[in-house]
Amino acid sequence: MFNIGDKVVYPMHGAGIIEGIEEKEILGEKRKYYVMRMPIGDMKVMIPVDNVEEIGIREIIDREDLQKVLTILKGEQTSMPQNWNRRYRANMEKIKSGDIFEIATVVRNLMLRDQEKSLSTGERKMLNSAKQMLISEIVLVVDLSQEETEKLIDEAVNLA
Repeated sequence: MFNIGDKVVYPMHGAGIIEGIEEKEILGEKRKYYVMRMPIGDMKVMIPVDNVEEIGIREIIDREDLQKVLTILKGEQTSMPQNWNRRYRANMEKIKSGDIFEIATVVRNLMLRDQEKSLSTGERKMLNSAKQMLISEIVLVVDLSQEETEKLIDEAVNLA
């Protein structure tokens, strides 16, 4: 059970802060929901309290884990399938896991691949959304703006 003020990650959406717990009736069924504010895009999301584990909501990483993320971003590109479709599916699975280390791997690999030969539209969209997920969580770990955090990621991957 999370509390108001907790910083959590909603897989495929990014990180945010729980601002409240409300009971709502939807389709005749009363349920409790976490009201989560996402700092990037200033969006509010309602998450059913009883679906938290199933959805994969987790607390944000700490500063120690942030160092691991930066180390991953600084690493070498790992091998990916040459087939665009297989590569896309493999990367999507990593992103869906909600695991920040997996997402960091996807961001690094796609950014490095983009330097070699530009990405397809689909992979560019995937890179942008994975990068936003990474940024949304890092912003809540360290006191940096969205722009500063993006620069930190770019520098770690050596693109700045």
